[in-house]
Amino acid sequence: MIRYRLACPKRHEFEAWFPSSEACDTQVKKKLVACPNCGSTKVTKALMAPSVVTSERKAKRPSRRRGVMETEATTAPSEVVPVPPVSTHMLSAPQREMLQQLKAMRDKILADAEYVGPRFAEEARKIHHEEASGRGIYGEASPDEVKELASEGIDVFPIPVLPEDHN
Repeated sequence: MIRYRLACPKRHEFEAWFPSSEACDTQVKKKLVACPNCGSTKVTKALMAPSVVTSERKAKRPSRRRGVMETEATTAPSEVVPVPPVSTHMLSAPQREMLQQLKAMRDKILADAEYVGPRFAEEARKIHHEEASGRGIYGEASPDEVKELASEGIDVFPIPVLPEDHN
């Protein structure tokens, strides 16, 4: 997948993901890509700087995933695969409806749970071992922390990453 920064004649800039450079060019030419601000299909590629992650930079910033833990959850943890952001203008009506339902579900989970930030793994263990009150929590955990929680029999699941999360 390739991410491109695009712009419309009104100078609105936005990002979109494509399987290849050719796919981007084809979709733009066929006017299948629309500006999320004004709906214009006259879009062009805008200048963008490449994002390069060096091993040094990667070592300084460990990957963390946001997840939620319910004390009575039965869902086993699974590896999270980030979904590339997609302009909602590029989605079909049923896809937009599913995205709305997913957003509502995520918002309900977050409203009913306590944010514990990077202390997620620690708090999940305390709840599991009844050292803290049973409640829904959410926060960040590295992939290694999630694996450790799973090996200890603590059920967690990832919170969906939605396109608007990338804005």
